[in-house]
Amino acid sequence: MEILNAIILGIIQGLTEFLPVSSSGHLEIGKAILGENSVPEESLLLTVVLHFATALSTIVVFRKDIFDIIKGALKFEWNEDLQFISKIAISMIPAVIVGLFFEKQLEQLFGGNLLLVGCMLIVTAFLLFFADKAKDTDKKVSFKNAFVIGISQAIAMLPGISRSGATISTSVLLGNDKSKAARFSFLMVVPLIFGKIAKDVLSGDLANGHHNFTTLSIGFVAAFIAGLFACTWMIALVKKSKLIYFAIYCAIVGLIAILFSLLNS
Repeated sequence: MEILNAIILGIIQGLTEFLPVSSSGHLEIGKAILGENSVPEESLLLTVVLHFATALSTIVVFRKDIFDIIKGALKFEWNEDLQFISKIAISMIPAVIVGLFFEKQLEQLFGGNLLLVGCMLIVTAFLLFFADKAKDTDKKVSFKNAFVIGISQAIAMLPGISRSGATISTSVLLGNDKSKAARFSFLMVVPLIFGKIAKDVLSGDLANGHHNFTTLSIGFVAAFIAGLFACTWMIALVKKSKLIYFAIYCAIVGLIAILFSLLNS
């Protein structure tokens, strides 16, 4: 794979992991409009590397929070930090269940179904619109909220549903503080990414094929830098209630996808 492709894929991964526009939905649209072969099938190792870079950028942005949480949890007391870790664990349950038992069914949805992608982008747009209008609170994410947010993360496995958009919007609509909602949304995906990486490594698939270290390194750096930018920017946007712009964008792209699908059906 060319170095330019690695840079492009890295930037896309870094941005779309945090910006609420659905990377999977945009990839499906690109395949449908430009042709199935226009978006190359990249190696599993590159995918793992890009996701690792994204997770690392999250850790860097929230390094102080993560350090304080771990430090507090190591006291082995039922304090706020250990409760936060427990909430993260609870939020992972729905996505883990879907990933383990419905992986094949999900893969079947990624076949250029623009009508589905368009409809899901419209759903994302509505979620962002209502979240943008939500009132400011100082409420923290509860255990019940954590599970509900986890359900939204599992639903976001559908092409066209933004993971960050769905989880942040769900959290805000449940009445949680916007900055706390963004913090929880970004931190809850880190263990899932590392879990997926571990699964891919243990499967042995990464050992197949020839891998270019230079290409992988450049892709990693691109994803890491883009992730740092997008994560920091998204936190600021949520605090300032600027999700409406992404809602409009998702609605426009969703309508275009639906129209394109109907005209070519």
